[in-house]
Amino acid sequence: MRYAWIFLLTIGVVSCQAPASPKVNYRTIEGKTMGTYYRVTCDCGPDRDWQASLDSLFVSINAEVSTYIPEALISRFNSSENGLAIPEDAGHFRENFLLAKTIYDATEGNFDPTVMPLVNYWGFGYTEKKPVTAIDSSRIAGIMDWVGFSKVIQFDDPLLGLEKTARGVQLDFSACAKGYAVDLAGALLASGGSSHYFVDIGGEVTAHGLSPRGDAWNVGIQTPREGADMGEIQAIVPLDNRAVATSGNYRNYYEVDGKKYSHTINPFTGFPERSTLLSVSVFHTSCAVADAYATAFMVMGEEKAFRLAAQNPDLEAYFIVAGEDGSLGEKYTSGLEKFFGEKQ
Repeated sequence: MRYAWIFLLTIGVVSCQAPASPKVNYRTIEGKTMGTYYRVTCDCGPDRDWQASLDSLFVSINAEVSTYIPEALISRFNSSENGLAIPEDAGHFRENFLLAKTIYDATEGNFDPTVMPLVNYWGFGYTEKKPVTAIDSSRIAGIMDWVGFSKVIQFDDPLLGLEKTARGVQLDFSACAKGYAVDLAGALLASGGSSHYFVDIGGEVTAHGLSPRGDAWNVGIQTPREGADMGEIQAIVPLDNRAVATSGNYRNYYEVDGKKYSHTINPFTGFPERSTLLSVSVFHTSCAVADAYATAFMVMGEEKAFRLAAQNPDLEAYFIVAGEDGSLGEKYTSGLEKFFGEKQ
């Protein structure tokens, strides 16, 4: 659950035959943030330096929620002994914390931002990127004493401070912060008069209005096979004023003595989660919400995650699973049937 390490890149813009483009001038703005790229295509007007505006937004978000910045608010909480007062103007931290708590409750703890110490232990966090070659079960058991939202105590409403039950308790918003940044970038463009835009930060996407072709924006979901080419597409889905985020274990992993360890950490076991569920793409109006659910679903596994997704009327989900013979299977909620056909 580290956003500098979530190089899933499972979503990409794809082209196809479409109606003639409307008479709208589009521009593309590109840069780097959160350990990855960002790419924005929009009908933004020339009266503003959009590159500077977007960069400034991302810097302000990172200043509160990036564990890779020692001075960031989340880093100061993580290194504190008892907790931290939250400044009234720390909206980015506050929104990510409250969203994380909401998804934690909705997924019965499968989305848990307190896994940060485990992420570091397994070599996927902000500490030294070093594969674990000798698993220390007692060490993992000790770290588990710091995991769980009950270890973080919120005081004051609105959130003005956090206490923690032990110094080792830490927070990690990487599984929702990138989606959050996508949402805010879209809101920034809309507030500046943009009606048609596509925001992509490291594969997490939101789209509004029409593409330069004059139809809906299309995204390609990559084939979740280890070693697959980045351009190998499993499915193409149009985005109609929605966001999509994908999580998977087929790129960000390492192998020791023939065993693979992935970046998705199960907060109940303390170990990396590996299952037949290869990737999940979640569609929602909020990219932050989609981002968080996608991670939770990878932890939950195919059956439990699909049941929860099917019960939630506000989201749709597309699952790619591995068959016993190495083939790839698909499973999706009813709202996606118009793109893929009726469920088998």
